[in-house]
Amino acid sequence: MPLRITLRQLEYFIAVCDCGSIALAAQKLNVSSPTISTAITQLEAEVGLKLFIRRHAHGLAVSQVGRRFLEGAREAVERAEALGDLASELAGTVRGDLHVGCLITFAQIVLPKLRRSFIDTYPEVVFHQFERDQSEIFEQLRDARLDVAITYDLDIPPDLDFQPMIDLPPVAHFAQGHPLAGRREVAPSELVDLPMILLDLPVSSNYFLSLFAETGQRPRVVERTRDIAVMRSLVANDFGYSIANIRPITDEAPDGGTLRFVPISGGPRPLKMGILTSRGAETSRTVAAFVEHVRDNLGDASEFSFGAGAG
Repeated sequence: MPLRITLRQLEYFIAVCDCGSIALAAQKLNVSSPTISTAITQLEAEVGLKLFIRRHAHGLAVSQVGRRFLEGAREAVERAEALGDLASELAGTVRGDLHVGCLITFAQIVLPKLRRSFIDTYPEVVFHQFERDQSEIFEQLRDARLDVAITYDLDIPPDLDFQPMIDLPPVAHFAQGHPLAGRREVAPSELVDLPMILLDLPVSSNYFLSLFAETGQRPRVVERTRDIAVMRSLVANDFGYSIANIRPITDEAPDGGTLRFVPISGGPRPLKMGILTSRGAETSRTVAAFVEHVRDNLGDASEFSFGAGAG
């Protein structure tokens, strides 16, 4: 005879294993302890296994067979959730888990607002956000740990699909009192011998250094940092200039110093901000809805054009 196991019983079993007690599992799931205890007893009776060792002084401990059963229980619940998501997609419903990556240098400016408006529009979506550098975004899209990412068109590999949305030219960052801070534009040849604070992230740093190719020289990098907030504060305290492609919310650095932004002349290649997915990802109704939402709500280049951090 087929087993009569319910997903609810499996969910309660997993919660007890994760929490270490029925009481904590009941608190986590917002149900009563007797409800979980009854479900566990019914599950053990149905499968014919003692999934827990009951000790009066120490409560429950997962048995050896219980640990093995736990692996199958987790897999069954995950498959059931995936099947539910598929059914929703076939029915045209936007729901389920959505794992969104964003380039770490502008995630704080772009992602929270997009996330808020998206889940307000689609409240059945469980939104998970991840701030990553460019290499991590590529890796995690390929491994399906991310469904979609917002990033720049930096070294996009051929097995991933990029949809450009906004052009963002590079801008030099200076301290308020820097001699070049009041200029309308500045050429790479005027920057190459000055001390530079390099935002040193995978892929990103190569783009910034490439802006000096026509000078035949490498810029004089005196500091490297992976943290855009640190970069902005170093610049505001006049340890050097930096280059980035997206505007901060204010001209104030994180430590209270003041920044000035000057466009770089000579027509350097702008970065394109857009959506990156693995091949075929937009067949998912939820991913397609997010891509459309970003396209409609990301804004235009004027919102981001003087900036705090390409990446």
